Parts: sequence; C-alpha cells; structure tokens
Amino acid sequence: MPVPFQRVYIESAGYFMPGEPIPNERMDAYIAPLNRMSERIKRRILAENGILTRHYAIDEEGVTRHTNAQLAAGAIRDCLQRGGTELSRVSLLASGSSGGDTLMPGFANMIQGELAAPPMETLSVHGICAAGVSAIQSAAQGIELGAHRTALAVASEMPSRLFKRSRFAARGYETDFDSHFLRWMLSDGAGALLLSDGTPALAGNPGLRLRLKWVHQRAFSGDYPVCMQLGLTEDRARGHLDFGSWAEAEAAGALSLRQDIRLLPHLFDIGIHEYATLVRDGWVDPKRVDHFLCHYSSEKFIPVVEDLMAKADLAIPRERWWSNLAWRGNTGAASILIMLSEFLHTKTLKAGEQIFCYVPESGRFMAAYMLLEVEAAGTASQQAGAGPRMTSESAPDDEIAIAPPHDPAAAPEGLGTLLTELAGIWHDYRSRAWRTPLIRQIRERRFALPDYLNWMEQWVPQVREGSRWMREGAASLTGPYKALAALIDVHAGEEQDDFNILFSDYRNAGGTAPRIDDLRRNPGGEALNAYLHGLAATRDPIGLLGAIYIIEGTGQRIVPALLPLIKAGLKLPPDAFRFLEYHGHNDENHLNRWLAAVEMVMAVEADKGGEEANGRGRAARQIIDTARHTAALYLMQFQHITERMPHEPNA
Repeated sequence: MPVPFQRVYIESAGYFMPGEPIPNERMDAYIAPLNRMSERIKRRILAENGILTRHYAIDEEGVTRHTNAQLAAGAIRDCLQRGGTELSRVSLLASGSSGGDTLMPGFANMIQGELAAPPMETLSVHGICAAGVSAIQSAAQGIELGAHRTALAVASEMPSRLFKRSRFAARGYETDFDSHFLRWMLSDGAGALLLSDGTPALAGNPGLRLRLKWVHQRAFSGDYPVCMQLGLTEDRARGHLDFGSWAEAEAAGALSLRQDIRLLPHLFDIGIHEYATLVRDGWVDPKRVDHFLCHYSSEKFIPVVEDLMAKADLAIPRERWWSNLAWRGNTGAASILIMLSEFLHTKTLKAGEQIFCYVPESGRFMAAYMLLEVEAAGTASQQAGAGPRMTSESAPDDEIAIAPPHDPAAAPEGLGTLLTELAGIWHDYRSRAWRTPLIRQIRERRFALPDYLNWMEQWVPQVREGSRWMREGAASLTGPYKALAALIDVHAGEEQDDFNILFSDYRNAGGTAPRIDDLRRNPGGEALNAYLHGLAATRDPIGLLGAIYIIEGTGQRIVPALLPLIKAGLKLPPDAFRFLEYHGHNDENHLNRWLAAVEMVMAVEADKGGEEANGRGRAARQIIDTARHTAALYLMQFQHITERMPHEPNA
C-alpha cells in the first residue's frame, strides 16, 4: 500500500552536473576502450540508449575532479539557492546512492561534513535507482509525522571512477558483456529536493505549491536473482570480501559493475503490473496524469513500457511523458531527482496538474512510484486526496466528483477494468509461484534430473485434461455464445495432443513409466481438475476464460524464464524440452486469441439491450473470480510437486 502524505510539499529543487557535457564522440577520452570489442559494443549501446551527452566528475586523465559527496553538496546548494533559503532551516538530511566515496561512514554524514552543516538527523539509503525515491520518502515521513518542519532529500551517483580503463588491468582488459556495456550507459550527477510542511510557495512558481500525495515502493528480491550488482563475481558465487585481498577480488571481476540484461524484461513486467494495481485501487488515474516522468535507462525501453501500459488499457499519452535522459544521461538513483528538478525549472505548471513518477530498479528488482499535485497557494490541503478512499467530511467537492478509475459510467468502451483486475491477480500469482519449492529449486540451480522427471510425472496427467474441460465448456455454451464455442474448440483442438508431447519429453529425459495411465496428478492437480470440469458442466461457463488466462499466462510468462535455467542444469537433448519450448513460443498467440474470446463475450452481453452494463459486469466478474480460483489451485499444484509421488498403477 502506498504511503500517503497530507502535509508535505516540495519547496525547491536543484541539481549539479560536473564539468561540461560530453558528447558521444568524446567518450573514449574519459572511458577508454578496453579491447577490440569495445568499439562495437559502444556503437550498439549508444545507438539504442538515445543518450547524446552526459557528465563525468573525472577528467581525461582519470583524476577525480569532484567527489560524490561534493556532487551532492553542489545539488543541495543549488536547491537552497533557488529556494532563497538557508541550510540552517534543515533538520533532516536523507541521501540515496549506490555508493559514496567511503565504505564507512554513511553517505549522508559525508555530505553533511562537506557542507559543514549544523547538527541534524541524517539517513543514508544504499541502493540503486530507487534509492533516491527512498530518500524522498524518508524525508517526507519525517515531516508528515511532525518531527521536522524542513528536510532535504539528495541523491548522487559517480560511477565513472569504476569505468576507467585502469580498473580492468588486473583482468588483462578483458571482461564480460554484462560489465562492459554499462561503461556506455551510466554517468555522474546529483539532484536534491527541499521538502517542507507547505508554508512557502514552490520556488520559481509564485502562487503555486507542489504537494507530494503519496510514495509507493515494492521490492521483488525474493522472486528474482540479482540483476545489477557490484561486489560479486560474474557467477555471483563469491563476494569481494571473500577473497584474500582486494587485488584478488579485482582480478576475479568481483569489483566490476554488472547488469544481466537478460533479466530486464521481468523488471518492466512487474513494474507495469504494480502500476495496474495502483490504478485498480484508486491511487492514480491515468486520465488525470498531466506529466509522466519515467526513469528508463535507455530509450530502447520506451516502446516496451508503452506497450505494456497499452495492453492493460492504462496508457498515458506519449506527449505527456518528459525525460532528460538524452542530455543528462543515466545517473542511477539521482536520475529522478535531476529529472524532476529540471522539469520544474523549465515547465509552466498550473493548479490541479498531476505529476506521476515511475522508477524501476534492476538491482534485485524493485519498483518505485510518486504522485505529486500542483495546488494554488493559500488553499487548504486536499487531505483525503492522498489515498483512494474519500468521504465528504475529509475531501473538498472537486475531489469527490472525480470518477473512480474505469468507472463504467464514464470510461470509454473497452476492457480496461477487467484487464486491470486480472493484472493484479496475475501479479500476486506470479510472485507466489516464484517462491514455491519447485521454482526455487530451479532458480537456485538445485534442480536435478529426478526433480524434472518427478514434475513431469505429475504434470502429464494434468495437461491431458486441458482440452477435455475446454471442449466440455464449449459444449455447455448456448445460443449467442456459439461463435465463442467454435473458437474454444479450435483452441482445444490445437492442445489435444500436448500431453503426448509432454509424455514423450518425459520418456526422452529418462522417465520410466511405460504408460500415461500409470501417472497420477498430485492433490493440487486433482483439485484444479475437479474445479474446471465442474465449472465446464454449468450453463454458459464463460468464467473459464479466467482459467485460460492463468494457465496460458503461465506458459507464456513463467516458463520462458525458467527454461534456460532448466536446460543449463540438466544437459538433456532438445527432444526432452519440446513441450516447454512450444508453450514459451506459442502461448502469446493463445493469449491474443483469449482476448478475442473476451471481446466476443462482452459483445454478446452488449447485444442484450437494457441489461448491457449489468451483463458485462457479471461476465467480467465471472472471468475474474475464476482466474482468482484457478491461480490459487495452480499454486497448490506447484506446492505439491516437490512431494515425491509413486507412479505405480492406482497408487
């Protein structure tokens, strides 16, 4: 749940970019090529990321011209100067960074020392991109609780010191792609925000105040492996402190900054699902967002984010997006503060406008969001507007009049409400599935051949039932649903032999059960099977579309993430993975067909005349409820797989 704020305002914002802007053609003078591959990697990365200039706090000789603490101090001075205020007003300093200049003490304390600031409370947040948002949230909470009247949040990054060619000498100037490509992605800079309880107007905007409505952060580190890291070897097996010396750690690559780009699609998937949940619960309405500040590391990811938002019917028009990535570069935790600062300095704001910020963090997967709203100075704080639930006693009339997201009375025709709620169900299901014993075995590379065979022995008989309950459900559809029945029959026909492919994979992997009938579903599979057959036997069981959403989604989203790990660990021939390969490639088409089926259902309900709104609502509710029940039962099936089951007949 987001953390709401009723009395926290951004009073001023500032940033500090060291040195002159460095264009792409001058990067080699600062980040020298390592080997003959460097130029090719650089061309590829720069062609994709859209960055034209960036700033470095080192010079062409690799000498540090500004420390990280000095960058942060420069941003704070700019912030205070723009606000026309003094450091003596500040009683809390919260910093965010992936690393200061020292391992100890904390970064905030080093910044305080650099500023020669008076005694105050400090907090150092160590992280990656979302660390800046964490600093903002911590400062805001201090004000909201009444412990502080004014607080500073600052984020600063200086990765250039890690990218100097000399850092790679111990490895003979050879390194893996995951550490090589970041040299062309990241750069230096700092941003700062002055937060207060709202007495002064926003600097540079007389008559306006900028209220922080809420902050939401959620980490998924229990679901995914490390993606971006500094301090581990390439295989993540040893940390830098586990070596006998710093020199040994450096030679082993444990002091190289890395990012596993193969994991990045999952980051945007969880980020958009989390955004969909915020929309569903009423924390943000895409139609009310006037400015969208999205921290993306590369312009390559803009269409990825746009596509995911559009699929959930939650798109924010592209003309409302704002970014300074092209001329400021990717500055990690500082990016969102630098972006927000420059936005506030260059844009003309109006009372009532909303600014929505989104920061994905790849470290071990985290998503952070902020919503700000411009108010006319002198107006009462719209306290209940911080959250989704409002009452006439606590919110002004203009807040009450705003329709909830996807209100059927006001929303355009479409599937936005349904897809939003399904996204929330999927998001929770995927997260829970990721922590089941089976998938943990796979992710932690403890998945051996007996485990694979055990899984197949329980899964084959479950897959066999898929086309059966689908055909049974199609036969139960009546009248206007005949076209839907035909579509489901086509789908069932394509999948009727899937279990034979899976059984063949099982045998090719070394499975010993001679016949499919010798295999048994586990208790979770039995429960799922009974539920789906029971529902399929009812009149017009359109809720089965919710089951298909979860089951096909598992094949299209979860299986492709697991398959490379399974293959790497088992070393089996390709004909032992045909079923998993097939579903990873084809369930995307199946999900598109599912969307067409849902549209058929909604069209049928719309044709019923006066009952249109209620009919479509009932149809959507059946699909949503079935998806929720199917997800719970599929999780039960996952949970039971690691309990060994004999495959003797009638066991």
